[in-house]
Amino acid sequence: MQNPVIVIGIGEMASVFSRALLRLGYPVYPVNRKTGMQALAEKIPDPSLVLVGVGENDLHPVLNKIPTCWLPRLGLLQNELLPKDWQALDLPEPPTVISVWFEKKKGMDYKVLVPSPVYGPRAPLLIDALATLDIPAWELASENELEFELVRKNVYILTTNITGLVINRFGVETVKEMWQDYQDLVREVANDVIDIQEWLTGHQFDREKLIDGMLEAINGDPRHKCMGRSAPARLSRAIQQADEAGLTVARLRDIYQKEVESEI
Repeated sequence: MQNPVIVIGIGEMASVFSRALLRLGYPVYPVNRKTGMQALAEKIPDPSLVLVGVGENDLHPVLNKIPTCWLPRLGLLQNELLPKDWQALDLPEPPTVISVWFEKKKGMDYKVLVPSPVYGPRAPLLIDALATLDIPAWELASENELEFELVRKNVYILTTNITGLVINRFGVETVKEMWQDYQDLVREVANDVIDIQEWLTGHQFDREKLIDGMLEAINGDPRHKCMGRSAPARLSRAIQQADEAGLTVARLRDIYQKEVESEI
């Protein structure tokens, strides 16, 4: 029998990975808020993978509680993830990280936008597991490629959500309509988002390549909704980061003032 996989968080996304890992033949042990991780680590000190699937706001509190013996097996799949999120842990080896490009919502099965890139020592395990559900994934060759892919995903999520706050009142709901009818606004928002991502990573990126990557995802699911429930929170977090960095991000601040601050 394969060594078990620990899945921390039992939400919609974690359920897809759990199903995939079970189909591949791995026992899966779920961890929720009431689970004693230290006690479980004593019983399972050497899992095949410890996959963290909690929400963005819960990531750091969870990482700080993970037993030391599990850290070499760490896997991450959160949105708005960047290398700084795990670098402070001083891990014995890089974690396995997947930039998830499929969605899973309550009451519906998963839907793929584009293939999901994966990097790290257990990338083949995740790729093989997702393949059992016909979810395409591919392995990245370097940490630099991983950073670019994480930023690309962040640019897509933040740009579509924040732009959606503006255009939703005009009856525009899908990313296809957003790009077709409001491309100038989309580019302004994306450039502000990239300013923040560059500050968070300490690296500069090819902006047109990032926008092309965003457009690939838009074309992968043209009917995807622009604005989710978390859009105001994402914009608020972006403004806080811009304040810390001393960034202008004029378009984001204008949208925040009109669409978020005025509603508080």
